[in-house]
Amino acid sequence: MTYLSGADMNATPAGQRFRALMNQKGIMQLPGAHNGQAALQAKDNGFTSLYLSGAAMTASMGLPDLGIITVDEVCFFIRQIVRSSGLPLLVDGDTGYGETLNVMHMVRAFEDAGAAAVHIEDQILPKKCGHLNDKKLVSPQDMAQKVAAAAKARRDMVIIARTDAAGSEGIDGAVARARLYYEAGADAIFPEALTSEEMFREFVRRLPDVPLLANMTEFGRTPYLTASQFEEMGYSMIIWPVSSLRAANKAQDDLYKTIARTGGTRDMLERMQTREELYKTIRYYDYEALDAGIVSTVLPHIGQPDKSAA
Repeated sequence: MTYLSGADMNATPAGQRFRALMNQKGIMQLPGAHNGQAALQAKDNGFTSLYLSGAAMTASMGLPDLGIITVDEVCFFIRQIVRSSGLPLLVDGDTGYGETLNVMHMVRAFEDAGAAAVHIEDQILPKKCGHLNDKKLVSPQDMAQKVAAAAKARRDMVIIARTDAAGSEGIDGAVARARLYYEAGADAIFPEALTSEEMFREFVRRLPDVPLLANMTEFGRTPYLTASQFEEMGYSMIIWPVSSLRAANKAQDDLYKTIARTGGTRDMLERMQTREELYKTIRYYDYEALDAGIVSTVLPHIGQPDKSAA
């Protein structure tokens, strides 16, 4: 099946499909996919929705996650992931790329590119990874205004508000902000960089009727917990934002070290995706069949007159 034929296109808007998955029983699992290949691999392993991390995007471009990239650059990533997989995609919208009108533009641009959902955060620029120190926050009212603007601009897109306040304002400040953002129009809340299982449980206790997203990033402030553990606490969604990129980057570095050391790649062959595996993942033979099928149905048989010219 290829995106070119339209046979796998879903008529239901991506935002509606995302919302349906979010409302199903059980926790919605969204592994990070940093490009189209990763998206296809996640799909082939049974995942039904995906996440696009700002940190993964910028790192794949050789840049730090400091709010440097633009809306149009993010749309390039959105298009390739949605086009290749057809799955509903949650996108990291950083701080919204500016103020109220910029947020509205971002929402429309992301939705036009195929995104199903977006989250925006309450940091000021230059924003930082949620698990770093010295994050600076906008006022709760300013962030609520951005959330309301995003909700007004969207057609079907799911709006998730992220708060980074736990580290500087404690659980009370983070919960108060979350409640305000939800009332402003957010469909769900993303409490970032919680540092204990008890903090995660406390968020659920204080916001029992609000869909919550958990971030299970590696090498951060959050303890390693499984999807089933977050589900038991009452979380609706979980993301693994940069995991695919971390694994891919580590493998690439091992490859370059091997070439530099041995002058070849033979020692890495068993760890490589084979040509056959690559072609299977990217649906190479489906594209070949589509090409051959179009040719056979359009071109007249050799030696027979073209009746269309009569």
